[in-house]
Amino acid sequence: MCVNDAEQVNIERENFENNSKQQQQPPWPPHCNEVLHTQMENFDKEPRLISSSVENSVPLRSICEDSVVIDGKQNLLNFAPTLRSGEWSDIGGRPYMEDTHVCIGDLSKKFGCKILGEGPISFYGVFDGHGGKGAAQFVREHLPRIIVEDADFPLELEKVVTRAFMETDAAFAKSCSLESTLSSGTTAITVMIFGRSLLVANAGDCRAVLSRCGLALDLSKDHRPCSTEERMRIESLGGYVDDGYLNGQLSVTRALGNWHLEGMKLKGERSGPLSAEPELKLITLTKEDEFLIIGSDGIWDVFTSRNAVDFARRRLQQHNDVKLCCQEMVEEAIKRGATDNLTVVIVSFQLEPPPHVVVKRGRVRRSISAEALENLKCLLEL
Repeated sequence: MCVNDAEQVNIERENFENNSKQQQQPPWPPHCNEVLHTQMENFDKEPRLISSSVENSVPLRSICEDSVVIDGKQNLLNFAPTLRSGEWSDIGGRPYMEDTHVCIGDLSKKFGCKILGEGPISFYGVFDGHGGKGAAQFVREHLPRIIVEDADFPLELEKVVTRAFMETDAAFAKSCSLESTLSSGTTAITVMIFGRSLLVANAGDCRAVLSRCGLALDLSKDHRPCSTEERMRIESLGGYVDDGYLNGQLSVTRALGNWHLEGMKLKGERSGPLSAEPELKLITLTKEDEFLIIGSDGIWDVFTSRNAVDFARRRLQQHNDVKLCCQEMVEEAIKRGATDNLTVVIVSFQLEPPPHVVVKRGRVRRSISAEALENLKCLLEL
């Protein structure tokens, strides 16, 4: 009797354990179970190898991994930027002021047109003139209007902005033919923000730098003759670089205007070595993005991108006043010995000041900055 009772208990125990296993069986296929089991065993040993193996695994495993990534992106993108902007400029060490800028909170309201989509489209620009102020002022006045009046605005914004740069440049050429005193040139960088999308268009050596969790991200590339890509483009169009200058005359390789300089630009289908076509950068803003710094090259002569972000973060943490922060950055540039005109525009995406965070640095410390390294490379190529 005792033996039978023990056998009955064992049978009931086995049934209970089998039922428990069936209830705990996860809803995914068995081979996903094996992947999960293998990952749990090796997690503490080789986490990087596991991450790599998941990325190169069979499709169903990739689906499991991607679902986590998508959820993470959704959390980051669940963000609506609140724009606050400020600007400041100074003649610096130059006898004439050739910089100018523009800040338009709502393009449609500014030009009295209706656009499709949710929310306004904001427009910011910095224009650094050379050889006179005519080109910079012309571009500031006409470029935003030409963008808005394009038939494809705002549905194909990247194409519209590129066309607008070229059309503005051609329109300025006509104005110069009627009034030669306008002859001059200007670099140009514009930023358009619509919803969470941010589009940078750059032609020249102005620069846009994003602060993301305290890290500095360049959203534009300086167009200088020492750039390998720019030099190849120049030489393919019949130009040359002499002593670091385009055709021995200009320190930039992209700009609007300069139609009076022989050999720089050609009318019609052929293009000269000096281009007005901008390079574009489109990103999606997330809650990690704090603010954007847009500055003329006079700012970047004395600030690195990293240094500028650090400086602006400290000031915004102190007073959270965007315009005052721009003024302080220009004043600091003067203290550092800036000799050029100075213009800076800062666009904040948050109402609150940047949080105090510890920015992770690379394990290998550089003995030379990235910009100094690029300058050294340019010197070696000459």
